[in-house]
Amino acid sequence: MSASASHFIDRATAEAAVRYSLPTITEAMKDKKVGDSGFLYIVVMDPGRPPQLASFEEAILYEHAIGDRERWDADYAAFARAKAQVAWKTGMNSHAVQELYPHLLGAGDTLLWGSVAMDGIVVGVSGLHPWFDEAVAGTIAMWLRALSKVQAHAARRDNLFIPKD
Repeated sequence: MSASASHFIDRATAEAAVRYSLPTITEAMKDKKVGDSGFLYIVVMDPGRPPQLASFEEAILYEHAIGDRERWDADYAAFARAKAQVAWKTGMNSHAVQELYPHLLGAGDTLLWGSVAMDGIVVGVSGLHPWFDEAVAGTIAMWLRALSKVQAHAARRDNLFIPKD
């Protein structure tokens, strides 16, 4: 994972978005109706690295695991990555792709869903039931968007342009 191509969403921003979401996630994971694996994996994509500009691997900004990976009963990381890849490639939530636009799926794409694409922000999640994976992904995406707005607001106070490195 390289430095972010997005000026206002970097690895630290992604870590913060996940951290702010964790109380909700861990509380929800206590309810067996949400999911009974006891594990969760989160993948956050770099909004500055769309498919036209980067490979999927290059575009992964941050990943986070919940639960002891030695005890996983499935490869939640691979599932979350595959869900994120569908949303990243199409610019749509994986559920919409699966249900409404299956013609956009290619060989090797997952038939699972649980990722969101919102305003260029893509988050994939695996470990819960898909509708709750999607809710967690959406929560993290909203935090990312809000945190980027805070940074952009602060930058506008002093600058008319984003400074070049």
